[in-house]
Amino acid sequence: MDLSNRTVLVVGGTSGIGRELARRFAAAGSAVAVGGRSPQALSELAAEGFGTISIDVTDSASVAAARDTVLARYPELDTVVTMSGVMLLEDLRDPAHFEAAQTTIDTNLLGTVRVIDAFTEHLVRRGAGTFITVTSGIAFLPFPPMPTYAASKAAVHAYSEALRAQLDGTGVGVVELVPPAVATAGQEKVNPHALPLDGFATEVMDLLAQDPTPHEILVKGVLMHRWAERDGTYDDLVAQRSQALTMLPGRRR
Repeated sequence: MDLSNRTVLVVGGTSGIGRELARRFAAAGSAVAVGGRSPQALSELAAEGFGTISIDVTDSASVAAARDTVLARYPELDTVVTMSGVMLLEDLRDPAHFEAAQTTIDTNLLGTVRVIDAFTEHLVRRGAGTFITVTSGIAFLPFPPMPTYAASKAAVHAYSEALRAQLDGTGVGVVELVPPAVATAGQEKVNPHALPLDGFATEVMDLLAQDPTPHEILVKGVLMHRWAERDGTYDDLVAQRSQALTMLPGRRR
């Protein structure tokens, strides 16, 4: 992927990994627009020189309006990154967890589908372009305190695979970014092993620049998650990660 001459939309890029990747694409020479819900964050990004678009991926009308705005401003759009996501704790013994599960699926999975659907026709008509979906190491090695998060990211992985197969021959590629824990949004407080954002972003951009670009962007820190079943470490690692169930209010000792 030539990172120096692209027109990129990062949906959910107002904070964390998305915001840093938007900056990296811009630094490489690409034109970058960022979509999100936070007016303050969008204002800050506009001050940095980014194009900004208000979008709520849980609202189909908002996604459609954002698409129309983006394509009017950036008719050469060729790269769409779907970053929007939430991570919520759930105690599956408590029926009240369902609201968190519903929010997670609506944002992480259906939000991804809404954004892809909104821009597929444009990219296919161009005959060239890239979708970058974002899953997680937790898609491949569940973190028991966040069951629906893991399920939603596993679903986005499967959806990405199917999307790539269906778009084969159109000139539109599908790249799946698979982050491990990265030190953003307080992750470093929960997980002392979370990767520094700067190093993670550098590794991601290096992998995106490979020729050919890998179907899955796997930084070194996520390989233990991605290949746990293949390597025979899955059961032991899930058991270790299950100790974190004490994070749930009803399980604290």
